[in-house]
Amino acid sequence: MHPAVSVIFFTVMSGAGFGFMAMLGLGLPLPSEPVFAFMICAIAAGLAVAGLISSTFHLGHPERAWRAFSQWRSSWLSREGVLSVVTLLVFALYGANWVFNGERHLLLGLVLAALALLSIFATAMIYAQLKTVPSWNTWLTPLCYVAFGLTSGLLLATAFTTGDKDAFSKITAGIVILAWGAKFMWWRRADTIEFSETNSDTGTATGLGEIGSVKLLERPHTGENYLTKEMVHQIGRKHAQKLRMIAKILGGLVPVILAALIWIIGAPTILLVLAFLSMVAGLFAERWLFFAEAKHAVSLYY
Repeated sequence: MHPAVSVIFFTVMSGAGFGFMAMLGLGLPLPSEPVFAFMICAIAAGLAVAGLISSTFHLGHPERAWRAFSQWRSSWLSREGVLSVVTLLVFALYGANWVFNGERHLLLGLVLAALALLSIFATAMIYAQLKTVPSWNTWLTPLCYVAFGLTSGLLLATAFTTGDKDAFSKITAGIVILAWGAKFMWWRRADTIEFSETNSDTGTATGLGEIGSVKLLERPHTGENYLTKEMVHQIGRKHAQKLRMIAKILGGLVPVILAALIWIIGAPTILLVLAFLSMVAGLFAERWLFFAEAKHAVSLYY
């Protein structure tokens, strides 16, 4: 499928923002001074809001985005929007209490963490629910989205922590490795699954399968249309492998190395801000491939 920059930015940045909120809600030790508390809350909210705003750029009529909230009973896109707004409202209460009173309410924090994780999960389900895209239609998709969101948030939380730096940096490095382990499983499945496993072929795509074996003689259109532009995107295997390597190095290897420097040579935890930026860059490559390598069943028609 055609990768949209706005959607890539949305899924990566909102995931990082909500992941950071989840870490805050879980009570990781952080500075209680009003200035630091405000700065940390601003970073978390800024990441999430920037991602959510960018998601509207992919809509044909962004001014109608509010209508999506009414379909929460049947649409994961609507559920994601509702959960995101509720999460931001709860985070506003949590952050205000932290900034003005120097307190991080435990129960409110747990509610915040749960809502933040559900928001990331709902974002992933927008894609994981689609049976027409076999590589997305798996429980591994929400697992990867949630894992990367939490990992991004943990990198930022550990960068500002007032707790045991060695212990938190080791845990962070381990979580980064586990998150990419889930992604390796996702890639392995995506590389092997075929449309035949979902009972889709040219016959089902054209509706002529009941007559007999269907073979494509020529394209049904002489020019491009919306479906061929958005749903039928091809990327060379060589380029895909290069981008996967970039994603692994920037998103996985670099953050692990930077986290390791903290307990090996006593580097300051603020170094993990660089690890976060590196991971975000790696996730942009990973998320671009998530869309570019996806094969929609409509491609069988063309």
